[in-house]
Amino acid sequence: MKNRKLWFTISFIVFITASILLITGSSLMTLSLSQKANIPLGTFITWLGMISLPLSLYFGIGRLREPASTTYKYLSYFLKGLIGLGVLWVPICFLLAGNIAFNFTEKAEFQGGQTAMRIFWYYSYALVCAPLLLWVTHGILRLFRRN
Repeated sequence: MKNRKLWFTISFIVFITASILLITGSSLMTLSLSQKANIPLGTFITWLGMISLPLSLYFGIGRLREPASTTYKYLSYFLKGLIGLGVLWVPICFLLAGNIAFNFTEKAEFQGGQTAMRIFWYYSYALVCAPLLLWVTHGILRLFRRN
């Protein structure tokens, strides 16, 4: 029980910290981790945020961790899928952009082009919006369960 609360607290703090750094445009986000290659620290901070948001739900909501009903069973599968997609965020986005800084250009080819950029943004937005939608769904289900 205490481990679950500890993991929830850690993942929530990581999510809040990553969000604040992203929203404020902190200079930490553009700090390069390599002298030779452009590897911004912000990529990994954002990645931790993308993983920690669904993990916060996983550790914070017992019904999503141990589903008792069919509805929560499907919501649990969905949440676990979101955690997996969060873990795969950097590798997938690297394949889309062709670089770890996730810079896109106006070129006609797919990798690093405008179509890949749109997929990158839809994927990134979905990884933030879907857990929030799941949280709202859980709240609505709890409301109806009480009545």
